[in-house]
Amino acid sequence: MKKTLIIALLGLIAMFSPSSLKAQTATKSGKKILFVVTSTSRKGNTGKKTGYFLSEVSHPWKVLNDAGYTIDFVSPQGGQPPVDAFDLTDPVNKEFWDNKTYNSKINNSMKPSEVDPSQYAAIFYAGGHGTMWDLPDNTDIASIAAKIYENGGVVAAVCHGPSGLVNIRLSNGKYLIDGKHINSFTNAEENIVGETDILPFMLETKLREHGAIYEQSDPWQVHVTVDQRVITGQNPMSATSVGEAIKYALAGK
Repeated sequence: MKKTLIIALLGLIAMFSPSSLKAQTATKSGKKILFVVTSTSRKGNTGKKTGYFLSEVSHPWKVLNDAGYTIDFVSPQGGQPPVDAFDLTDPVNKEFWDNKTYNSKINNSMKPSEVDPSQYAAIFYAGGHGTMWDLPDNTDIASIAAKIYENGGVVAAVCHGPSGLVNIRLSNGKYLIDGKHINSFTNAEENIVGETDILPFMLETKLREHGAIYEQSDPWQVHVTVDQRVITGQNPMSATSVGEAIKYALAGK
């Protein structure tokens, strides 16, 4: 069953969220949540810096950590991933960055070969332009996501994070996103930031090409879509609401 959760609903839910937890141990359900971040530090051959967008990690982390879930991190190369939009005036960014356990975990992210998909109730792809280069064709992480999904888990992503979903195939050979309501950073938003000539592809276009029923709101509005345990958010403003949607999906709501 498909639900579209937009600013009015999830903005309200987000105001009533709870708070705290630790590393590599079991969650309240006996499983954990895996966050995927990019290893790419430059936008193509331009020399422009990129990485994972800090608030797109910290804001979902805040919701899920406060709900009692344990979060692990994986990146294509493992180790210390590059960070973008490093803004510690954002109190949630600061809380995440000052948390010694999670600062250590994200800066020592796992390699895909170190991940056991059976441990995870959900996988979440954080955004940042870097994802556009190293996540679409990463078959190891795609395989982890497919296994989590086919084990009954949740697959989620925000902003450019859905670039990691475009090529995930299930055991029946179909794309994970085929026939599902999906959103992401839109072509309109990409045109506004003015870097379409740098990108390897346009994310909205690629999602449509692989069978997604694409949804969007006006630029910079909160928009989250939930369809058959796949959760996607449009932009950085949607990150908290994606965390809320993951929490409620795992609670069976």
